[in-house]
Amino acid sequence: MVSAVILMLIALVALFPDFFSTQAPHKTNARESFIPVQGMHLFSEEGLGLHAYQVVGKRNPTTLKMEWRADGDKIIPLGFFVKGYEYSVFGLFNSSRHLIGPKDSSSRERVHFLGTDRLGRDQWSRLAHGTRVSLSIGLVAVMFSIIIGIVLGGISGYYGGWVDMVIQRLIEILQSLPPIPIWMALTASLPRDWSVEQTYFAITIILSLIGWTTLGREVRGRFLALREEDFVTAAKLSGCSQMRIIFRHMLPAFTSHIIATSTLAVPVMIINETFLSFLGLGLRPPAISWGVLLQEAQNLQSVALAPWLLLPGIAVILTVLALNILGDGLRDAADPYN
Repeated sequence: MVSAVILMLIALVALFPDFFSTQAPHKTNARESFIPVQGMHLFSEEGLGLHAYQVVGKRNPTTLKMEWRADGDKIIPLGFFVKGYEYSVFGLFNSSRHLIGPKDSSSRERVHFLGTDRLGRDQWSRLAHGTRVSLSIGLVAVMFSIIIGIVLGGISGYYGGWVDMVIQRLIEILQSLPPIPIWMALTASLPRDWSVEQTYFAITIILSLIGWTTLGREVRGRFLALREEDFVTAAKLSGCSQMRIIFRHMLPAFTSHIIATSTLAVPVMIINETFLSFLGLGLRPPAISWGVLLQEAQNLQSVALAPWLLLPGIAVILTVLALNILGDGLRDAADPYN
C-alpha cells in the first residue's frame, strides 16, 4: 500500500511537472550557482505562516568560492497555487498556476527547495521534469518489450516445430550477449546531431530489443501448456481463427502474470536509462532525465561543493524500490499456488 501511494505521487509529478515546479527547468542564472537547499518553515518572529529564508551569497576571499547562507531577517512568504511562469498542459490550454512558490509572483525572490546546479538552474524543477522522461522511457520500453515478447513467444509456443526452434535460438543468442556492453555500444553509435525526441525513441527501442527475451520464454512456456487445454480445443472446433485463439482465449489466461512481470521490468529499464545517461551515452542536455541530472555529480569536487546534486539518485532508488515492492505483491497475487 505504501509503495502504491509513493508511485501515485511520483506519477502525478511525472504527469504535471510544470505544476509542481517553481521555475522553468532550463532557466539559468550564473549568479545563483550552487545555492544550497532552502527549507520551508512555519514559525518565525512575525508569527505562523509558511515561508522560506532568502539566501545571500558572499565570495570567500581565500578560496574565491561563493558561500551562501540563509538570512533570518529576510523572509519569503510561500503560498499554494501561486502564479509563476506560463506553461502548456498537454497542449490543451496554458496555465501559470504552480503548487507552491512565493506569494508575490512579481518580486525577484526565488526559492530553491533542492538547491541549484552550477548554471543556477533550479534542481527541484529539473527533477520534476526528469521524472517524466525517466518514467516514460521505462514504461514505453517495457510496453515494446511486452509486445515483442507476447508476439514472438506466443507464436513459438502455439506453433512449435521449426518456428519454435528458430525463435528459441534467437532468444538464446540475445541472452548470451552481455546486455550492458551491447546497450553502451548501440547508444554510443547514435548520431550526435539527433534531436532529443529522436534520441529518446532510439534509446527506448534499444532497451526493449534486448529486454523482451525473458517474457518471450515465459509466454512460450504458458502457450505450450495451454494449447492442449479443453477450452483451446473447443475454440478450434468452433471455427475460431488462430489469431483469435491466441489473443482472445489463451493470452487472457495469464494476463495477471504479464502485468506482474512488466511491473518488475520497469525499474530495470529506469536503471538502464539512468546508467547510460549518467555515462553520457544516453540522453544528453538539453534533455532532462535522472541520468542527465546525475551527470553533474560525476566528480568529487562537484559533490563536495554541492552534495544536493546527488538527490536525483535518491529519486531513482525510491522509485525502483517502490516498483519492486509493488511488482512482488502483484506477482504473489497472480500466483495461483501461493
